[in-house]
Amino acid sequence: MELTKEKLLGFFETMSTIRAFESKAVELFADNKLPGFVHLYLGEEAVATGVLSGLTSKDFITSTHRGHGHLIAKGGKVDLMMAELFGKATGYCKGKGGSMHIADVDLGILGANGIVGAGQPIATGAAFACKYRKSDAVVVCFFGDGASNRGTFHESLNMASIWKLPVVYVCENNLYGISNCQRDHMKVVDVSERASAYGMPGVTVDGNDVIAVHEAAVEAVARARRGDGPSLIECKTWRWRGHFEGDPGAYKDSAEQDAWLKKDPIPRLGNKLVELKYAQQADLDAITAKVAGKINEAIVFATNSPDANVDEVLADVYAG
Repeated sequence: MELTKEKLLGFFETMSTIRAFESKAVELFADNKLPGFVHLYLGEEAVATGVLSGLTSKDFITSTHRGHGHLIAKGGKVDLMMAELFGKATGYCKGKGGSMHIADVDLGILGANGIVGAGQPIATGAAFACKYRKSDAVVVCFFGDGASNRGTFHESLNMASIWKLPVVYVCENNLYGISNCQRDHMKVVDVSERASAYGMPGVTVDGNDVIAVHEAAVEAVARARRGDGPSLIECKTWRWRGHFEGDPGAYKDSAEQDAWLKKDPIPRLGNKLVELKYAQQADLDAITAKVAGKINEAIVFATNSPDANVDEVLADVYAG
């Protein structure tokens, strides 16, 4: 897939939208306006953007507790997502899902999940359904490094490999499972090494380079779509904040934090756009201002929306 000027500018806008949304969530949570836990995607914007840029509207994803970026990159509406964070009836899940359980089947989002590793068998089952129906749809499964230690990971990759299912497993390795550094809970350096145990391709890429992520994802999605089976992509990245808002992240080394902050994926792409003469800094600033306005409008929408109705607490929860 050719990386045109328009596509690269689209990457910049998507990443900037995720950044603006999450930055506002920091402020709103600190002001006690968001109920429940909030796990933010700040710093990891290039992963969702690069991976999902190669999907179509018919493809599916499973997300995680840190899933706002996945929703936005898959084409979700920020006003409905913001309303969900506020617990409002106009939210994607009518205010009953909150930050960790966003879903929109019409968009192909089969659900974010508060349970670590729970999306892996869901994605595998969805991929089986795509193959059974003789569809050429592909499923992308997002998870973190900690989730790659769970039984769901190994069972899912094994089954997907045996049946050559059209699924791409994407490990967003931000190097910490809650407060536990990868080097303390895993012997291998690269999660992608585990792909070889299941006879599938495994690759590790710089998760802060949206172009590298995109290229790896395009190859894996094409492989899945033509019936050649699953792949594992590991994106090395870094979450800027604590595991959740309110976690000070004291377990992180400050020098390591500073080094990763300098690898910010958004100005990195911005510099590339300027270097290629695809944009001037004023153009990038205009995009940043545009998405900031969009997020502010979403906050107004959420603020003015009605609260979730307690009388409907069980509606849409159980199948009839």
